[in-house]
Amino acid sequence: MTTSSETQELVVVTGASTGIGAATARELARRGFHVLAGVRRNSDGTPLRAEGIEPVILDITDPDQVAALAAHVERDPRPLRALVNNAGVPGAGPIEVTPLNEWRRIFEVNLFGHVAVAQALLPALLRAKGRVVNITSLNGKISMAGYGPYAASKFAMEAVSDALRNELAPHGVQVVVVEPGGVKTEMSRTGLAALGRLNEGMTSELNARYGALMQAIPSHVDAFTKAGVTSDVAAKKVVKAVTDRRPRTRYTIGATAAFLIRASRILPDRMLDRMTTSDLRKHYPAQIRGRTTATHTA
Repeated sequence: MTTSSETQELVVVTGASTGIGAATARELARRGFHVLAGVRRNSDGTPLRAEGIEPVILDITDPDQVAALAAHVERDPRPLRALVNNAGVPGAGPIEVTPLNEWRRIFEVNLFGHVAVAQALLPALLRAKGRVVNITSLNGKISMAGYGPYAASKFAMEAVSDALRNELAPHGVQVVVVEPGGVKTEMSRTGLAALGRLNEGMTSELNARYGALMQAIPSHVDAFTKAGVTSDVAAKKVVKAVTDRRPRTRYTIGATAAFLIRASRILPDRMLDRMTTSDLRKHYPAQIRGRTTATHTA
């Protein structure tokens, strides 16, 4: 239910062109908040504007656009209730295969861009005693073969969130992490296109080591995404992190994320490795699976 105070508060949502970000912007607007939705192109903002959301052009890796967002917030008389750091890019591929410039691109968006936006908006958040909601991932707690670059960026964002939570608590700003598992969004399709380009550049030696893994990742991602929740379901959990009077430090999205994150706290590393490897190996080419099964049987 919308309250009079909510109608007088701002929320910034980054990465709101599609997926969880767009769904979160819509859900917040329905609750009566004035949402500044970061989008990459004017055309992305058109459907949001029709729902009473104010789109702003925002590439979180562009210092000028981040500064323009901060100036926009400073000009607005409404207090900044929350910053939802949602923008992100996928990044699958074996560590040996993934070029350093690709690692840097992933970290620029999934880590440094969020830090830049938080730094720019913290003066407004501190004045309003607002809230930072960081969207990380199940992969911010569990990494596995083929997902190292993405997981590394999300692990780093978890660490930033922990530090920021402790730094800002004395000043009345809460920091909350949301950890999604599978969500039906376009992000997986984008990631698989990048994986295909990575695959094309592999040498015969790298292909001998990682070819089967590279073939398994698209099928694994597709199955994980199809089994996930919708963006609208995910958005409701993000909005809960924004609006709960006494929020938890972390919220998970989806049963898989909840189970695996709990398991990661209690299982030995090698047992967790066997679980994740077994799940991934189901997607290996049939001849590879057969050889592996025969080897284990012997």
